[in-house]
Amino acid sequence: MTDWTSGYVAGIDYTYDFHSQLTPALLEFGAMRQGHRHGLDKDRLSYCELGCGQGFSANLLAAANPHIEFHAMDFSPAHIAGARELAQEGGLDNIRFHERSFEDFGEAPGLPDSFDIIALHGVYSWVSAENRQHILRFISDRLRPGGLVYVSSNAQPGWAAAMPLRRLLTSRAEQGSGPLMTRIQDAIDFARQLSAAGAGFFASNPSAAKRLKHMDAMPANYLAHEYFNKDWTPFHFEDLAAELAGAKLNFAGSVHPLDNIDSVRFTPQQQALLEAEPDPDRREGLRDVLLNEHFRTDIFVKGKLAHTPRGEIGAWFATPFALTRTYSGGALRFHHRGKDLPLQQAQYAPVLKALAQGPATVRSLLDQGVFGTMDWGSITVLLSALAATGCIAPCLPPEGLARREAACRAFNQAVCKRAEDSEALRFLASPVTGGGVELDRLEQLFLLARGEGLETPAEWADLAWRILAPQGQRLQHEGRVLETEEENLALLRARAGKFAARRLPLLESLGVALHRSSTALAQEAAA
Repeated sequence: MTDWTSGYVAGIDYTYDFHSQLTPALLEFGAMRQGHRHGLDKDRLSYCELGCGQGFSANLLAAANPHIEFHAMDFSPAHIAGARELAQEGGLDNIRFHERSFEDFGEAPGLPDSFDIIALHGVYSWVSAENRQHILRFISDRLRPGGLVYVSSNAQPGWAAAMPLRRLLTSRAEQGSGPLMTRIQDAIDFARQLSAAGAGFFASNPSAAKRLKHMDAMPANYLAHEYFNKDWTPFHFEDLAAELAGAKLNFAGSVHPLDNIDSVRFTPQQQALLEAEPDPDRREGLRDVLLNEHFRTDIFVKGKLAHTPRGEIGAWFATPFALTRTYSGGALRFHHRGKDLPLQQAQYAPVLKALAQGPATVRSLLDQGVFGTMDWGSITVLLSALAATGCIAPCLPPEGLARREAACRAFNQAVCKRAEDSEALRFLASPVTGGGVELDRLEQLFLLARGEGLETPAEWADLAWRILAPQGQRLQHEGRVLETEEENLALLRARAGKFAARRLPLLESLGVALHRSSTALAQEAAA
């Protein structure tokens, strides 16, 4: 019998996380910032996700970007069935899910002749060399000239010290019997016994010992898919770039804005070493050595089209940004890769205050004078830093907003309805950014109550309790489980009040807060 899993973990479903790196507007910004003329500002685009897992990211992006035709594939029937169910609940008509292997996906009916964007998150390092060739063939056949590929991968040398740990874990799990999760836990326990017994490997490789310790906080399904597949390849960048070159792809840069700015990441001495390397792929590999990189989020392009200096500035001018984190004034601290970023309040505060009034293009911000006397290079670094730290995000233009709002409203309603029974889905779709906004289960229930016409935070809390109490759910406060109804309601009302004051205004500006349902509005009109 053929093993349809190809050695990939299939007995445990993947997580329901939203991966922001997949967001089209963010990928376009990353390519633009690196000087690529991507041509993705047209009315109708096509986007393909290879290895979509549960399909939650694809569904959310389809809701937030109804002008894009999405296709997403995965080999797991359970993943595809669940993804299709959520798409139907959310009323999405611009996404198709395909239960296919990498080998035969190109034969799937209904695929476009070409795609503008092809994305793979958490795939390329976790599949066999044979499947990587199938992926490259699909990209070669289906990515349009000038199109983007997003690919994340485990990287060397950051994983070098942990590779023996991974081998130890998988070998131990293969020896055992019973359910996979039982064997995984046994393997982790065995590794801890070795560490406690003074194994020289852990003593000489403290990063591996730290990684083993951190497994306590990792979800079981993430552990299974990260460490226990048959195939697992952390790449040296030069090897990754050489493979992707087989599909006519060239490296454009990281999707993370600050990862492309050497002056932020490296000391002057390190920058001099990098500048002395003329080959761009070897230079990128040296960056990984300097950072001890363990995970990369890369954008590659098929046929790189460089902007003229004037054209690049024009592309920056046309880029809109939205505020994605509440700013009430005062000094902020910014970090990147464990280092403080030397941003001055006099520079970032006017930008954040201006965007608090609503999304604005860079040209509009310049016209408002928010950058003062900063030179152009400092302005682009500032905006990149604010985007990288989550304060702002490149967003979609105002054209088409009403259509996006309608699609997001239906999808977010479906997600919040699921919060009545589960906390698995933790993101809602924003028609402003075209991406996701994280909300916990209680926040989703508060929005659900608000969408049903309940006006006060106390009413939102009461509805949340009516949902949670019959399920035996209880809140925790200061390490103690609250047992009585009065205690739980008091904490829920406090949380709802804080949510209304601090979180809700930002969610409204991002188009995420649910409006009252049509049923509630009709009832009010009849009354």
